[in-house]
Amino acid sequence: MSEVAFNETASANIGISQKNTHAVSSILNKILADEQVLYAKTRNYHWNITGPHFHALHLFLNSQYEELEELADEVAERVRQIGHYAVGTLTDFLELTHLSESDTSDLSAEGMIKSLVSDHEAVIIVLREEINAVGEQYKDLGTADFLTGLMEKHEKMAWMLRSHLGR
Repeated sequence: MSEVAFNETASANIGISQKNTHAVSSILNKILADEQVLYAKTRNYHWNITGPHFHALHLFLNSQYEELEELADEVAERVRQIGHYAVGTLTDFLELTHLSESDTSDLSAEGMIKSLVSDHEAVIIVLREEINAVGEQYKDLGTADFLTGLMEKHEKMAWMLRSHLGR
């Protein structure tokens, strides 16, 4: 991971200590990595989906990856708002993510949807764990609120994906 991108600061004077904004930017950069990996996986599945519901799933996955692209941008901008730099290389994303790249063992439409549900749920769990730490331990209520909104968006995306599985 790039030491410059991770450790330098743009010196935002927002009432939170440098030590705390650094810790929060570290959390946010890991979340950004998750967003980027999930975006790439969703885009890959959009390109490669097959089956009797191809058209509907192709369009659905298109809307999902577009939303993930926006979420990633919002996370990167939040890192900048608190005075740090967002990571931006594929190497950094793969090093920081909680997720793994596309699983190619089951490329059926159902397998792809199950994989995406699993990843969204993993992201939700990470977000849920970080919300309190960011707000209570690091005194960044703005980012805690931001993470809550992000979690709610992933909960909706996971629900929509599970609905395609009849769950």
